[in-house]
Amino acid sequence: MRALVQRVTHASVSVDGRVVGRTGPGLLLLVCAMRGDDAAAAEKLAAKVARLRIFRDDAGKTNLSALDAGAGALVISQFTLAADTARGNRPGFSAAAPPDEAEALYLDVAKHLENMGIATQTGQFGAEMQVDLTNDGPMTIWLDI
Repeated sequence: MRALVQRVTHASVSVDGRVVGRTGPGLLLLVCAMRGDDAAAAEKLAAKVARLRIFRDDAGKTNLSALDAGAGALVISQFTLAADTARGNRPGFSAAAPPDEAEALYLDVAKHLENMGIATQTGQFGAEMQVDLTNDGPMTIWLDI
């Protein structure tokens, strides 16, 4: 699984002008299921994200996890994180999991975060989405699990 994690003051995702998910303050998590990923990878990714110490404590140090900080999460499927540009200027996405597998794994990540106590909302799989966010820090982390 591959993810881009951003600490945000707020984030929302809209489809056809209607907000379908939001969070803030918390995490915006763009998730890409890769070929060969399984349910264990989704669970491992969610656990890693939930425990990343990227939130400020009372002293201003990044010592708190989303769990510690009471942060929420907005999880959005993002197959373009699988982009391969090694052969030219048009990205290839063959490393991404097939859509039916990708949707299940992306929803598994969101479910695991929710089960750990992180208020979690999602985008709409396969839709053209518009994402609005304010990156806090900025704090952006790339994860490959």
